[in-house]
Amino acid sequence: MYEDIENYLERLITESTPDKPFWNIESIRQGKPAHWNYIDGCMITALLSLADLTGDKRYYDFAENFIDYYVSEDGSILGYNIDKYNLDDVNEGRVLFELYKKTGKEKYEKAIKLLKKQLDGQPRTVTGNFWHKKIYPNQIWLDGIYMAQVFSALYAKNYLSGDYKDIEDQISNVEKLMKDSETGLYFHGCDCSKEAFWADKNTGCSKNFWLRSIGWFSVALADLVEICDGEAKKTFSRILSDLLNNISRFADKETGIYYQVVDKGSLEGNYLETSGSCMIAYAMLKGARLGLVSKELGMFGQKTFNGICKKYLKNTAEGMSLGGICLVAGLGPENNPRRDGSFEYYISEPVVENDAKGVAPFVLCYTEILRLNK
Repeated sequence: MYEDIENYLERLITESTPDKPFWNIESIRQGKPAHWNYIDGCMITALLSLADLTGDKRYYDFAENFIDYYVSEDGSILGYNIDKYNLDDVNEGRVLFELYKKTGKEKYEKAIKLLKKQLDGQPRTVTGNFWHKKIYPNQIWLDGIYMAQVFSALYAKNYLSGDYKDIEDQISNVEKLMKDSETGLYFHGCDCSKEAFWADKNTGCSKNFWLRSIGWFSVALADLVEICDGEAKKTFSRILSDLLNNISRFADKETGIYYQVVDKGSLEGNYLETSGSCMIAYAMLKGARLGLVSKELGMFGQKTFNGICKKYLKNTAEGMSLGGICLVAGLGPENNPRRDGSFEYYISEPVVENDAKGVAPFVLCYTEILRLNK
């Protein structure tokens, strides 16, 4: 079953160039010019992880050449606008730390400092959490934990003597504000002002448990545990273990895959979704390897990955393809009332093949499978 993955990896890099990556379906569909974005960041993160594990220089060379295209000698970044204060734009910056360490290219450090400047000026909620974007005032999204806090942790480790207090505080606030007491799952977003049209007027939270948002949160926690130490590491470990144990109850019994709207698998239109399932599986596999969760949960993560390979990794006329990926989902803004956090909304978004929001965590899962077999 895993033999097909090597063919898929080959397709990912041979059919991609920095300005036209095969895996950025959003940019392809919208005709966007090449720009710095979290989707590419997820994919380059996965390829660097694969290169580090396998020693295959093809993956590293591809990743370095890709990032070189976007980062200029003065540290400026193609298509990046600090004034948007968009946490998504910070995500790709996490790869700069490894590239700077390996190459010594000063432009990478300059780009790191530029992205840190954004976070230094990022608007915050009354709880001290980053706004997800400038256009989403007072809003915390689970996505944003992955987009910004892994970068923040790497910055703290390399430049701030391992001071993770702000990261720990923000994630602790997410647990307090966005965790559902009945299921142990987390709501996609929380508006601390409780004014957004999609927000519960008592809690400020959105209505449902969107799988990929919980997936982003899980991957962030798994990565943060590996980066951080001290009390922050203990906090992230506890929250991750609790979340993975809670969400495991909602997996499809046969395949181990999770539903687009996690707790509503029986409702018509809901479907088994690849990206969030890969993220949960990765967190389980990595969590078990690091001794944070039980071996049984690690095995369950492998079951999920195997289920995805069987259901969604297919050999097509164009080559290997990975399907079942929700293209995008969000909350608002005010001029987009369709994105209201309802069940009907989440199942209405396009389902696509080969988008990096699913492919990258799939590759990361594969690196954990390879570690198991080393």
